[in-house]
Amino acid sequence: MDTIRLTQFSSAAGCGCKMAPAALESILQNSRTTFQSKELLVGNESSDDAAVYDWGDGTGLITTTDFFTPIVDDAFLFGKIAAANAISDVYAMGGKPLLALAILSWPLEKLGPELAQAVLAGARETCREAGIPLAGGHSIDSSEPVFGLSVSGRVTLTDLKKNNTAQAGDYLLLTKPLGVGILSTAEKRGVIKPEHIDEFHRQLGMLNSVGYELGKIPGVHALTDVTGFGLMGHLIEMAEGSALGAEIYYSKVPILSSVRAYLSERIVPDATYRNWNAYQKKVAFGPGVNVMEAFTVLPDPQTNGGLLIAVSADALEQVLAMLQSAGIHCCNEPIGKIIAAGEKCIQVLV
Repeated sequence: MDTIRLTQFSSAAGCGCKMAPAALESILQNSRTTFQSKELLVGNESSDDAAVYDWGDGTGLITTTDFFTPIVDDAFLFGKIAAANAISDVYAMGGKPLLALAILSWPLEKLGPELAQAVLAGARETCREAGIPLAGGHSIDSSEPVFGLSVSGRVTLTDLKKNNTAQAGDYLLLTKPLGVGILSTAEKRGVIKPEHIDEFHRQLGMLNSVGYELGKIPGVHALTDVTGFGLMGHLIEMAEGSALGAEIYYSKVPILSSVRAYLSERIVPDATYRNWNAYQKKVAFGPGVNVMEAFTVLPDPQTNGGLLIAVSADALEQVLAMLQSAGIHCCNEPIGKIIAAGEKCIQVLV
């Protein structure tokens, strides 16, 4: 069992297996929330990270689900990463997770029950780190391995953060460097260098728990986590949802130090091209930008990616200090700014 490589049993890796943005929009165009409920504060009308239901006591129930195919070969680590990725949706709403249920689809004849046990063990470890129980779940026997969680959380409604409430003049911060889609493709192809594995795996399993503290800061106007649509896609959701545009300062965007070693070899996830095809008409590049690199990095599908924060100028130093104290050292300056809507939604500048 030790020689089994989980990524060889899936056609895509991690959040790279998400449907292409255009296909998803086509599916959902007639499925947006139509049932009117005053208690439903956030539904699927805004492409946000989770749904929120008003309890009527000043707090809300956050509920979300997220699952994907293996992004790494190790079963225990796969469970840890998938759990962290799902729990992140609660943190991205400014909430605190309460409990999780497992979603397991497993090819028993090919992979056996022992590896599935290891996946669940990894998920339980991440849940313990988040301070919540893995309280049950559902499983099926299938042709491809899939794992994730359904997570419930709670939020004080005054601390609730959405992805479509940015304001013009807000600065943009990102709490994790980009590039895990590229590195996951390198691992799937068996060409990732040994010296790059630890950094890659460490980021994949890192909880976005700072989102709960960010929720308490009024100057944080909008919040989302960067996952399968890449920084480009999730920033477009934030900007368009807020009826605004955005600038990205490409030289300020944090990128994993090992990524450029693979770009020269064109080791790029297929999902990067799907993302780019969906968003290219909404993006313009300024003079001096390394367009070929930016085209590959900005739409790179992230798994358990960082939090994208839109914060007012008045609260910027407070948020930066909080992130530093939380050990998030890649985020020490803005990577962009929310601006008035223009001909292109996103302007990528040097």
